[in-house]
Amino acid sequence: MSDIKNLEPKVVWSHFNDILAVPRPSKKEEKIIEFLMEFGKKHNLETKRDEIGNVLISKPATPGKEKVKTIILQSHTDMVCEKNSYVEHDFENDPIKAHVDGEWVTAEGTTLGADDGIGIAAQMAILSAKDLVHGPIECLFTVDEETGLSGAFALQPGFLTGNTLINLDSEDEGELFIGCAGGIDTVAKFKYKKEKFPNKSVAFKISVTGLKGGHSGDEIDKGLGNSNKIMTRLLSDALFLYKIRLSDFDGGNLRNAIPREAFATIVTAPKRKEEIEEYVNEFAEKIKFELSITEPDLSITIEKAELPKFVIDKKTTRNLLGALYACPHGVINMSAKMPGMVETSTNLASVKFKGKNFIEVTTSQRSDIDSGKYYVANMVSSVFNMAGAKVKQSSGYPGWTPNPNSDIMKLSRDTYTKLFGKVPVVRSIHAGLECGLFLEKYPGMDMISFGPTLRNVHSPDEKIHIGTVQKFWDLLVEVLKAVK
Repeated sequence: MSDIKNLEPKVVWSHFNDILAVPRPSKKEEKIIEFLMEFGKKHNLETKRDEIGNVLISKPATPGKEKVKTIILQSHTDMVCEKNSYVEHDFENDPIKAHVDGEWVTAEGTTLGADDGIGIAAQMAILSAKDLVHGPIECLFTVDEETGLSGAFALQPGFLTGNTLINLDSEDEGELFIGCAGGIDTVAKFKYKKEKFPNKSVAFKISVTGLKGGHSGDEIDKGLGNSNKIMTRLLSDALFLYKIRLSDFDGGNLRNAIPREAFATIVTAPKRKEEIEEYVNEFAEKIKFELSITEPDLSITIEKAELPKFVIDKKTTRNLLGALYACPHGVINMSAKMPGMVETSTNLASVKFKGKNFIEVTTSQRSDIDSGKYYVANMVSSVFNMAGAKVKQSSGYPGWTPNPNSDIMKLSRDTYTKLFGKVPVVRSIHAGLECGLFLEKYPGMDMISFGPTLRNVHSPDEKIHIGTVQKFWDLLVEVLKAVK
């Protein structure tokens, strides 16, 4: 990864390269927390952590800027851990293997962790720099942003002293974000009975792979394939046509990622063997044609498998597949206030066999409007309730209402225009940021979010555009210098 350390700006990429070597799955951030604590102490900076693991490193103002207001820089320490099924990687112990690919930096079959490793790297570069001009700075590193926003939820009043915050967790250079969607999770559990099947049966493993996946907020409107929905279509038709029995369904992983892969094990009579194989191959051609533009690498395969120990009962199979078929996925409403922006969406994220006799279906809903968030969450709940599942909704997290009169927004916009000769886009983002929760703990805090260009986040195709990191860094440095 030595080629990454030599990219410009070296001060940022060098720190990012170091971060790649530190495992940091959500809810297992002990190693990155220790890494940051040692970094702060090494540079003789005031360093502290709270009970949940949020880290705060403070740097005093440079000479002449002591009376400037304190600016908080914020990123999250955890990363989404997704990999291709053929890749051997232990996210709790192995470093991320990254490399330069033309104008981008990407990883080898895993998520890169630029979301939000590049934000951490920028903070470390600011904290360690000796030649920058700035007022007092507080660098906040929160935990568990990706799976529960636990760090932001647990943040206590008084931990921070500043009232102006720059969130470094955005993914589109040239755009300044002043608002974000709120979200909620809806989880359904089906209880099933194990049943035996005739000894002369045959078993098949069906695989849906090759989808792009991606961020369930930022990329929900891209028309990407959902492996769970595709597998459900295939199994539902096979259930009706060939009386298959279902033994296993394993699709997707994370609530905030569009599912890329799904696998199922089915059992049927030997006389149906050729019919099933022919049906799956024909189905594959149809779906590949449907998604030929957005998902050119989609693969749907069937192969002989060992006979499983059991199949799930017929009633639960029908209820499960019926509910998955009816469950909405994708954009529900587009914004009337901000044309071209998604207002409300839902993601059918994962289907997992849990414990001895439970199937768990995880979905997530987002909306810029609080009532819209609950509307779509209740829509999803209704589907699973009617199918006999036990449904539970999370407490959710608030959105961040845009403030068009934000001082930090105006300063960042004017600084960007001066630096690059064009006016940046100022908008809200459909992804969830921690800013809404910060406002609950620190009412009146002035906030903005910006970052370099990332693509395919929350998937093994995640990548970061090298040239935009320089612009991101230049903007951040100049904004800190320009604060009055």
